[in-house]
Amino acid sequence: MQEHHLKPYEGLLVVSLEQAVAAPLASCHFAQGGARVIKIEREGEGDFARKYDGAVKGTASYFAWANHGKESLCLDIKKPGDAVLLDRLLAKADIFIQNLAPGAIDRAGFGSETLRQKYPRLITCDISGYGEAGAYREMKAYDFLVQCESGLVAVNGAPGHPGRIGVSVCDIGASMNAIIGLQKALIARGITGKGSAVKLSLFDTAADWMTVPLLHTVYAGNAPQPVGLHHPSIAPYGGFTTSDGHILAISIQNEREWVKLCAEVFERPDLAKDPLFCNAAARVRNRLDTDTMVAAYFAARTRAEMEARLRAASIAFGAVNSVADFAAHPQLRRAPVTLEDGQEAELVAPPVRHSFEPDQPRLGRVPAVGQHSAAIRAEFG
Repeated sequence: MQEHHLKPYEGLLVVSLEQAVAAPLASCHFAQGGARVIKIEREGEGDFARKYDGAVKGTASYFAWANHGKESLCLDIKKPGDAVLLDRLLAKADIFIQNLAPGAIDRAGFGSETLRQKYPRLITCDISGYGEAGAYREMKAYDFLVQCESGLVAVNGAPGHPGRIGVSVCDIGASMNAIIGLQKALIARGITGKGSAVKLSLFDTAADWMTVPLLHTVYAGNAPQPVGLHHPSIAPYGGFTTSDGHILAISIQNEREWVKLCAEVFERPDLAKDPLFCNAAARVRNRLDTDTMVAAYFAARTRAEMEARLRAASIAFGAVNSVADFAAHPQLRRAPVTLEDGQEAELVAPPVRHSFEPDQPRLGRVPAVGQHSAAIRAEFG
């Protein structure tokens, strides 16, 4: 007998008027959990994320990642007939997600307050760039621009060269916050019987992550500077190159680890008592000497030899991998997905694993533009 795998969102209808990354990733979570997710797209080109690239056998990488398991419905909600159809969908929906430009959803007559007055059990989720009030309300908020405005780039990169984080972290973080907010709203509805509003912005998401640098700046007067692979207040901390050209990162967090590194890896227990290196403050003050000494030891030995020594001494380390190295990583879990043209590809498996889900998950199909339009119009028309 085949085991039944629980789908906790089964029976929920999620309607998402979405584009790009933040909203699609959030609604995709609900599709993965068993909800019926209807993705509203523009006629013709659909979600512009479909054209970001063609890296996955012709399908855009972001689109494949954020849209499997959904149905695609093309609507022009400025047309009366399509507006009526969207209203019929929302009358039966549990969740409505949207990330249009500020004010656009209200002008179309589908603002969250209005909808929840009409449909008291509906949970609405508005994802914006900078929130719904304030001088920045109308600003376009692409992920990179929010990284810049929030100071994220100022604490990343190398000295004198602030760096964009290489994945769309503000979009991804906003989607995670949307999921958390929607789950809270679902629990609240289970208690009260009423829906509620979930509102979040990319900027507030990034601002939350910047709490520690902000506190250092406001209360201690010392803003963290970008230091590449190093750390502003810990040494040794960073990447060191082995004799065969690999970079291994170490992070010595306390004196016990430093003593073990000196005695068991370097076989120089005397270094732990050297005035240059005898405590954390001394090592940071003499960072150049500390790093030079550690670098010389790594440079004289292969990656395999260094890994064996670090493991034996229980010193935390990690390889500074390329994306190609990561693609071959033994810990990397994958899950198959069917692309819109029927080809198979593999995405990274969902990071959260539940005991009620299969160990080897299979992701839903990525929809073509408007693939389900006719069926949905017939069902709700």
